[in-house]
Amino acid sequence: MNSRKTYPVVLSIAGSDSSGGAGIQADVKTFASLGVYGTTAITAITAQNTEGVHSQLAITPQMVYDQILAVVDDLHPTVVKVGMLANADIALAVAEALAKYSLPLILDPVIVSSTGHRLLSLDALDALKQRLLPMSMLITPNIPEIEVLTGRSISSYHDKEQAALTLFGYGARAVLLKGGHEDGDQKSDILFINSQSGIESLTFTSETITTRNTHGTGCTLSSAIAAFIARGCDMVEAIREAKNYVTEAIRSGADVEIGGGIGPVNHGFNPKKMLVYGDR
Repeated sequence: MNSRKTYPVVLSIAGSDSSGGAGIQADVKTFASLGVYGTTAITAITAQNTEGVHSQLAITPQMVYDQILAVVDDLHPTVVKVGMLANADIALAVAEALAKYSLPLILDPVIVSSTGHRLLSLDALDALKQRLLPMSMLITPNIPEIEVLTGRSISSYHDKEQAALTLFGYGARAVLLKGGHEDGDQKSDILFINSQSGIESLTFTSETITTRNTHGTGCTLSSAIAAFIARGCDMVEAIREAKNYVTEAIRSGADVEIGGGIGPVNHGFNPKKMLVYGDR
């Protein structure tokens, strides 16, 4: 019998960033750097650079749906990451497509770009909360995103815990609340898990790196978590490894000048060899 070899495959469902720092481009760079095979379903095309988003064009919901089925039915990804969804029709098409499968889903609720441009329509919020949150093993909002999702203002740990509880009410099982927007010498992300014994939490802390090159860090973190899960890590281990990867990617690109605004991180600072499995 001939040996059948394969790669760990990850699917990213997200928007395209023409500047290459965020979105699908950041996801594919992250997958390649972490030694997994990246596939994509593009939800929207943006005309943007380091200074901002100039315009965006949503892909038709049917095309998004067709991309997902084409990839999953043939390449069999083991993990899915969902990023920018643009509008309610696309969010519903994604939910309908993924409902056909039982795949671990990392949901990064991309609502506003790092330069302040809105990337998710208001009517899409309900679709995201009602359809995609219950399907997700993990949702990875930052502070502004969880405030929009829950309608709560965040200024304390108690506020964060209550916001996580609100998302649990929509069906979320775990929430990684990113602390990149907060001030201080350290950045802390808090994982809230909805367990049978009540809410559990775990904090992941890294030093603050002084740089303006942070474009795409949220996309990169969620895709890195998906990559490490595809490599065999459990969720907590995947988050820890992904946060370390993003921190070093920021550090490695901190003093690089590319573009006139918020530059990207250095995704390829220390790439892993592609992981190859033996008999399947």
